[in-house]
Formats: sequence, C-alpha cells, structure tokens
Amino acid sequence: MRMWALLGALALCAVDAMPALAEEKNLEERVKQLEEKLQQFQEHEKREREREREPGVPTAVPPSGGTGPITEIKVERPGEEKVPLSFGSTGSGRLIYAKPFLAVPKSTIGGYADIKYGSLTGPTLDNPSRNSFNQERMVPFIYADITDRVKFATEIEFERGGTNSPGSTITGTGNTASGSMQLEFAQIDYLLTETINLRAGILLMPVGKFNLLHDSPLNDLPDRPMVDRLVIPSTWFESGAGIYGTLYPTALSKVDYELYAVNGMGCNAQGGSITDTSGLRNCRGSVSRDNNDNKGVVARVAFSPRLGVEIAGSTYYSQYSNKDAAGVNNQNNNVGIYAIDWTLQRGPLELIGEAAWSRITGNQGTTPATIGPDGMFGYYIQANYHFMPEFLKKLAPSHFSDASTFTAVVRWETVDTDTGNKTMTATGALSNQRDLQRLTLGLNFRPIEDTVLKLSYMFNTQKDTSIQSFVNNPGNSITTRIDGNGFLAMLATYF
Repeated sequence: MRMWALLGALALCAVDAMPALAEEKNLEERVKQLEEKLQQFQEHEKREREREREPGVPTAVPPSGGTGPITEIKVERPGEEKVPLSFGSTGSGRLIYAKPFLAVPKSTIGGYADIKYGSLTGPTLDNPSRNSFNQERMVPFIYADITDRVKFATEIEFERGGTNSPGSTITGTGNTASGSMQLEFAQIDYLLTETINLRAGILLMPVGKFNLLHDSPLNDLPDRPMVDRLVIPSTWFESGAGIYGTLYPTALSKVDYELYAVNGMGCNAQGGSITDTSGLRNCRGSVSRDNNDNKGVVARVAFSPRLGVEIAGSTYYSQYSNKDAAGVNNQNNNVGIYAIDWTLQRGPLELIGEAAWSRITGNQGTTPATIGPDGMFGYYIQANYHFMPEFLKKLAPSHFSDASTFTAVVRWETVDTDTGNKTMTATGALSNQRDLQRLTLGLNFRPIEDTVLKLSYMFNTQKDTSIQSFVNNPGNSITTRIDGNGFLAMLATYF
C-alpha cells in the first residue's frame, strides 16, 4: 500500500510538472507544488498507519512455503500471530510447520561417510570378511544454536547400511557383518562461562582421546586402534549429566576437563558379558536405564603447556551386572578403566598415542567356558608425517593445491586381553587369553582437509591360549600363534 501511494505521488508530481514546464513557470512555483504533494503523501501515510493499528483489520501475510517465522505460518485470525506455540494454540494441518526451528533457521546439518575395501589373509578385529567392500559408516550430524547459551548436538550412526541391510553374521571375530543404527550422542549444553558449563544427554565418554575424535575423516588409517576396540569400547556413549570447561594457568598453557555422572555398564542389557573376544563392548551403552541403579563416574583432564603438546589422563568407574552360563545374575561387580593419551606436534611431524588399563571384578564365571578376564591392557603409538611435493602442485594444480597434503603413517599397537596371568587347573581355568599385536604402515592423500583416501598394509599376530585344549586335555594348555597380513583402503569425507 505504501509503495503504491509513493508511486502515485511521484506520478502526480510528474504530470503537474509537465504543463508547468510548458508554461515556463518559475522555479519558486514548482517547488511550492512539490512541497504540497509531499505533504499530501505524508498525511496519507499517517492515515494508513492508524488504520493498520485498528482492531479487526488483518495484516497482509507474505506467502509461505513452510519456512519463516511462526507468525507468517499460523496466522488464521487477527491477534493469533501473538500467541506462542503451545497446547493452547488452535489449528490443525498448519501446526506441523509451527516449529521453533522454522522461525529462525539456526540448525546445521552435516556429517561424514566412508567406504572401505580389504584384502586380508583372514578375518581381523575390525574386518570380519577376508576380501570385501564395506560401507562402514554414514553418520549425519545435527547442531543447533537454541540461544547464545543453549546448544544442541547429535550424531545418528548408520553402520554397515543400517539394521535392515543385507548381511550375514560372522562369529569368532568380536564383530559382525550385519548393520546397526543408533544415536551416537545427543547432548544439550548450557553455557555458563568458559571455566564451567553444563551438559546432559547421551554423552561420548571422555576416556582417552580417540573416543572423542573417532570420525573416519579425522584419522589417518582405515582401522581404529585395537585398544579402543577392546579395553576402551569405542564408540562408547552413556546417558548422564555433568560439567566441562577450560582453565588457563599461564599465558601459554591451558587445562581442559570433563566430569560426568552416567548410567553404569550393563552387560545384561546388551545380552553379553566381558570376554577376551569382545572386551568391554557388550557392556556399553546403558542409554534408557541403569542396569543396576548404580551410577558410574567418568572424568578426563588434559594439560597443554603450549600449542602442539598435550597429555591427558582419564578414568571411568561403575558397577555392572552380568549373567553366567547357569543364568545366575551377578550383581554389583566393579569395572574400572584408566587411560592416558598424548599428542606431540612439531612442524610436519606428529606423535600420538594412547594406553588403557581395565580392572574387573566378579567376572570369573563358574566353568572354563564362562570364565572371563579380570583385567586388560593395551596401547598404541602412531607417527604421522605430512608432506606435499611441489612438483605435483605444478604438474596438476587442479588436483594438488595448497590445501592438499600427503601423510605417511606408522602405528604399533598391542592388547593383552587378560592380565591376570592365572594358571589352568582342574578347578579354575582361565579365560581364552589373547595377545594381539599389529604393525600398520600407511599412506593417505587429502585433496582438502575434510576428505581423505587412505591406503595401509598391516601385519597381525595373535597368540591364543585355548580353553578347549585344556577341557580336552586336563592339565595341558596349548598356545597357538596366528599371523595375518592385510591391505586396506578407505575413502572418507565430511559433508
């Protein structure tokens, strides 16, 4: 309305000006006419504003395609645009669009995906198939700024195509070929100060650093470290709440910390127990309820004296429940995990690693087949060297740019799945002990930081002390050695 009024006023001015020019009126008369027309336009605008404030007169609403402020979506009668969305709101079909996140777009959707190919001499911890493509993960990520102080973040993991994907279960490797779908974390943060903030939801457990930074595009090798599969059951999450923050002891140093109370581990909820084959993986993720109504505590403190250097310590302690072969529910057993991790970076060279110990009570079982480990230990040390040959940038600048880089990687790792060192006897046999060792050599290329093509070759050694050999031949345990080599390739990217 205002636009048409303005155009009309200008048109009238133009029409009146033409005969004035024809009659060669002086400048003073033309200015006076323009002032009169301007005054008329201002009076018209004043009447329009007063009319819009009158009750019962609907306000024009621009067309909406399901986005924009709520007031542009659910206005059905005068005054309703001032009613906040609640169960007191009226309406029907339009209410599906009356969502806060449509009022002011403030959510970010992204994620990452990967595809892996393996050619192995036999199944390994992360690779149940000997020669296969594997669409391991597709993980959408949603982040939202609710207010300046309220934040929300979540990841939804589709692993191996999801729960309904075709695939057969492969036993004996601590893994399966079937898919899964689950919330990897879903947390609400309320920001107080940099020193202390509140967090609640499904939380990533801050035990070691890898569990917090486990995304495929971040890591330089296709397979995850074994210590973060068996001793620290990555990806590991629990429901809980707590605090986190950052302190600055000096101008160059900082301390980061996390401290949460969470649901305790529950092997029964996962239908498994703590074994040498699967480690603690079958007892993680008590999301909907605490298995024995006893809370766990988890904490991590990381100290960085300067840029490129960090060392951190973390711990987890809770009670857990599991069932033995006779179906007896063993309550109030204890599990503790202790870890250290480090990051050293200087120029193109990085040295990273992690070590973790677990201590477990009440996992002895009643028969040789059900006895479990009372402790585990593992670590990895990894060196990364980043480089970018200048001749490639000159040869193919569209493929090799200043944002591109190659990384040469070497990683040594080992896991002892039972540190108890018990002796087999007729009355108390130890679990099926496994000592795993792996050397991995890798090379990857990143056209940009967010996308990576990884190539690696690994040498696996596994020593098993067999329970079955003891059952068949009491008093005689047999240790077998299994060697396996394998080539892995992975393409991973954020999106």
